[in-house]
Amino acid sequence: MNFISKKLPYLWNGLAHGCIYGFFQLLGMLPLRVGRGLGRGLGRLAFVMSGRYRRITIQNLAGAYPKIGSEEQNKLARKVFENLGMVLFEMAWSLRLNPRRFHRFFQVEGLDHLRNAHGKGKGVLVLTAHFGNWELLSVISAMIGYPLGVVYRPLDFQPLDRFIVNYRSRFGGRLIPKKKSFRRVLRALAGGKLVTLLMDQNVAWREGVFAQFFGHPACTNKGMALLEMKTEAPIVPVFLIRRADGFTGRFLPEIPLIRTGDKTKDLEANTEQYNRVIESMVRAYPEQWFWVHRRWNTKPFYPWPREA
Repeated sequence: MNFISKKLPYLWNGLAHGCIYGFFQLLGMLPLRVGRGLGRGLGRLAFVMSGRYRRITIQNLAGAYPKIGSEEQNKLARKVFENLGMVLFEMAWSLRLNPRRFHRFFQVEGLDHLRNAHGKGKGVLVLTAHFGNWELLSVISAMIGYPLGVVYRPLDFQPLDRFIVNYRSRFGGRLIPKKKSFRRVLRALAGGKLVTLLMDQNVAWREGVFAQFFGHPACTNKGMALLEMKTEAPIVPVFLIRRADGFTGRFLPEIPLIRTGDKTKDLEANTEQYNRVIESMVRAYPEQWFWVHRRWNTKPFYPWPREA
């Protein structure tokens, strides 16, 4: 009996993982166009049913775009939910996508920015965000022959976490758990590898610095700036943009390192550069960003901007 009780959690996790995988395989049988249509419908339903996240999204949009009216805010918020619905179906669709057909649906822009940065021999820190369908960046890495290491926070629900880990690493990518990740990232960079960080999430004040984002102080993870300042590894942004007929992986120019000798100011200045890059992409494609997150939840202890 003792043996059975010990094995039950493993059996349950295995069964749950199999159900999740089977569910995505089933959804993946749908053509991309059909899946996107269903995803938009699911997103519209979620917009109506999820009062909490609808309010968060509209509140965020109102703070970022104070000059647009409530009707336009609601319209844009609905598109944000439609985007998230499409993410689910696109992930499932990609499970059955033959690598020989990648170029039919995926384009890459600005690859020279990554190649030039990688040629410096210090590895590359890749800046990205929960934008477009960020889960399909693994396809872009497979296309260009640069496997990405991704710093991520493991999910609490183990069967889903197992699925996500397998999904993100199926083309040779490596997942680096966020907890105690600093040394692992340093080793990866020392080996000339690419490490991706998603830099658009709110963090507690102990983990971040405050940097402007859409005109408001946003507590932003300071890990990327610390890594850049310690290693001088180049930082190259990449975003996966949804198109009507597929996706575009867009690499942007390397972000220059700011170094004045004042560590605190350098942390803030470099982090603000990252936020500006993300903000520029969100402004260009506002419906494709993750507005349902409380990005400005952590508040500074001092009035913004801080007096010298």
